[in-house]
Amino acid sequence: MTDEKPDRNLLDEDKRIDTLQQRIDKASHKETERTKVRATEADGNYKLGNRVLADLIGGIGGGALIGWVIDRLAGTEPWALLVFLFLGIVVAFRNVFKIASGGSGTKEP
Repeated sequence: MTDEKPDRNLLDEDKRIDTLQQRIDKASHKETERTKVRATEADGNYKLGNRVLADLIGGIGGGALIGWVIDRLAGTEPWALLVFLFLGIVVAFRNVFKIASGGSGTKEP
């Protein structure tokens, strides 16, 4: 074991580490505040996009399914499918237009 003293003063080094840690904490707090606002805005847009997609798929798929079932039961091969597919498309686009124009699609008392 040697009696040599270290080149750096450990107390000074600890102060630098403490101030660095404080700066890191402050920067991470600012970053979470900055990204928190964007996350809530993105969540709302994501939900709206999912609703539009569900209306499109549900309207078109539902119309096609109902038309196909009626065709199978009544024996009117492509006609009920085509009619209900067209009605499903009309309903789906009407719902998307209602969402885009700001209507929620539900009536409030």
